[in-house]
Amino acid sequence: MQASDTKIAFVGLGLMGVPMAKNLLKAGYQISGFDLNQEVAAKFSDDKGFQFVSSPEQAIQDANLTILMLPDSTIIDALLWGSNGSAGIATQLSKDSYLMDMSSSSPISSKENNQKLEKLGIKFIDAPVSGGVKKAIDGSLAIIVGGKKEYFGEIHSLLECMGKSIVHVGDAGAAHAVKALNNYVSAAGLIAASEALNAANKFGLDPHVVNQVFNASTGRNNTTENKVENFMLNDAFNSGFSLALMRKDVQIALNFIENMNCYANLAKQCVLTAKEADEKLGKGADHTAMFDYVRSAAL
Repeated sequence: MQASDTKIAFVGLGLMGVPMAKNLLKAGYQISGFDLNQEVAAKFSDDKGFQFVSSPEQAIQDANLTILMLPDSTIIDALLWGSNGSAGIATQLSKDSYLMDMSSSSPISSKENNQKLEKLGIKFIDAPVSGGVKKAIDGSLAIIVGGKKEYFGEIHSLLECMGKSIVHVGDAGAAHAVKALNNYVSAAGLIAASEALNAANKFGLDPHVVNQVFNASTGRNNTTENKVENFMLNDAFNSGFSLALMRKDVQIALNFIENMNCYANLAKQCVLTAKEADEKLGKGADHTAMFDYVRSAAL
């Protein structure tokens, strides 16, 4: 998609959405953006080509591509199809335009939305991202893409403005499935590292040294490499990704695994642990504060 002839509607300008939209603006795309938090408009005051509008309906007018970066599938489904008597935006989208869901959504819901949108002549793509705010800012996100291969080819250059690793994994819903499973594996690694380092500390071992051993051995994972020293052992707990979102992500993964009629014992325990920690630590807790929860819950 060429920037010169593409108008983008961007709905959901949170911690991730703002830098993603800014990278599209830098590439020359025109954006009509909407977020419930109207104060976010000030972050684009110096950006040419950006217009903050008062509603999703206004944002999608004449848009070639609508990007959704929203908290969950319940909100997305209500936006598309309406709720409590209100109409959704799906029937107002321009025919032959793209609807790209870059949120961490339910793969089952995404597959259903694709079927409904296809009947309306809308091209659906699921393209969830991984890498956090830092990579959203520098445009090096990992982007997983689901949808028809021809759609992937048509929007690939646009995705390159936001990400470095861009992988097409299958038909509509496939990307959200892969993202959910990735988030589950990542969360399991965080919980395991938190429990292991707490036990090491209780035994009188230096957790910094123990983590060095993990990183030189088979226990190495994203948490041991990137989170333990930067956010956990120093009690910073400020990685920028909330525990509430991690809880949501592992619940999506569990629902998906169970819908596939697969064994899910560890996923169930991860959901339970994330729920307990989220409720104990309260609103706004960073997901790396799982280490603090495990430490405080020790017998």
